[in-house]
Amino acid sequence: MKRKNISRRKFIRQTGLSVMGASALLSPAGPLRAISSAALGLGKANREPYKAMVCLLLSGGNDSFNMLIPRGNSEYNEYAVTRSNLAIPQGQLVPVTPVTSDGNEYGLHPGMPEMAGLFNDGKLSFISNVGTMIRPTTKEEIWNGTADLPLGLFSHADQIQQWQTAHPHERSAIGWGGRIADVVHSVNTNQNISMNISLSGSNIFENGEIITEFVIDRHGGSGIWGYGGDWAYDQIRTGAINAMLNTPYTDIYKQTYIGTIKKSNNANLEFMEAIDSIPEFNTPFSDNDLSQSFRMIAKSIAARDILGFDRQIYFIDCSGWDHHDELLNNQAEMLPIVSKALAEFNSVMEELGTIGDVVTFTISDFGRTLTSNGNGTDHAWGGNAIVMGGPVIGREIFGSFPSLLLDNPLDIGDGILIPTTSTDEYMAEIAMWFGVDNENVSSIFPNLANFYDINSGVPPIGFLNI
Repeated sequence: MKRKNISRRKFIRQTGLSVMGASALLSPAGPLRAISSAALGLGKANREPYKAMVCLLLSGGNDSFNMLIPRGNSEYNEYAVTRSNLAIPQGQLVPVTPVTSDGNEYGLHPGMPEMAGLFNDGKLSFISNVGTMIRPTTKEEIWNGTADLPLGLFSHADQIQQWQTAHPHERSAIGWGGRIADVVHSVNTNQNISMNISLSGSNIFENGEIITEFVIDRHGGSGIWGYGGDWAYDQIRTGAINAMLNTPYTDIYKQTYIGTIKKSNNANLEFMEAIDSIPEFNTPFSDNDLSQSFRMIAKSIAARDILGFDRQIYFIDCSGWDHHDELLNNQAEMLPIVSKALAEFNSVMEELGTIGDVVTFTISDFGRTLTSNGNGTDHAWGGNAIVMGGPVIGREIFGSFPSLLLDNPLDIGDGILIPTTSTDEYMAEIAMWFGVDNENVSSIFPNLANFYDINSGVPPIGFLNI
């Protein structure tokens, strides 16, 4: 029998829930205003549909211009010249045909036939050349030093943080998913389990002033090891833990610690009881961490009424995309896993009848250089993102797919492309679909006004039916 060693802090974070963040005990949730269930149309007598957003982080910086690729002869030749030894052969691309044509033809990486099928069936779209920005900028402003640029541009630590915080102008530990949860969490009947559920441990994206993540894994809740088990040793352990949890302590710190553990353990037991009541799906899932994480999200969504959730936010970190070397081999191995997992999740959402209630989207540290460093690519800026689900206006490439010729007006060197769509526009549209009002959207995304008029009456990009 293996022993599981775990620190106190990791134990608290992984045994379940943190509904109240420590900062919430000390300070208000900034300028954010809580939205009541009535404001969201979630009155018990006439409830609107459940909504969930699923954030898939491709951490490391996905080379997304080898994922979505120009396929027409002229544009492909430009791509092939720029990408040199990293170009995917034209004949291997899986064709996709957007409803709205920009005059170009497109294809996906040959390892992504499932995603191509979802795209061509109108169930998936792309947001092209999106990246962190404070305000629109030009090559000339960057070269002459007058551009207002994100902190630590091209830095993994800064950029992966900024994609999760929507604050490229500062370093913050509060994520935009957490801020949204701070605003809307009260609409859920269940206040024992956080509406923010992570399949990848603690993360910035889901961390708010009030709400933090409830951590599970591909098997379900990651509670106290052996608690409630059938083995004789587990029964002894369970009795000892119960005695500890039910003992009153005069020391306020010990009592607070025990209270946190008890609340977390109870939340985990409640979550697992609900999950265990869900029958197996007809949709098969591949035997890898990503697919099985999506399967567990589907189980949680299926248990939404049992758990008392009207709004939920999920997070998965699929890591390993920092391909300074062996780009072609690594993507040939990893992109098929993403493609199959997304197709499986879409299928099970259709099986559950929740396809119209869930939006799945990708984020990544940054795009990568269009030029080769020999056998891989280096850190860059603008890249392509995936959006999927019933609310998504499918079979489209939103934003502006850039020229892949070197020295074009967006290329600031080595094929580093200035984004033409900001992360603020991308994320704000998801928040608006989720039910966040204009006042709170403007607070959560403080640079949004530099790209979009919140009172325009139209979505920032237009990829969601709001």
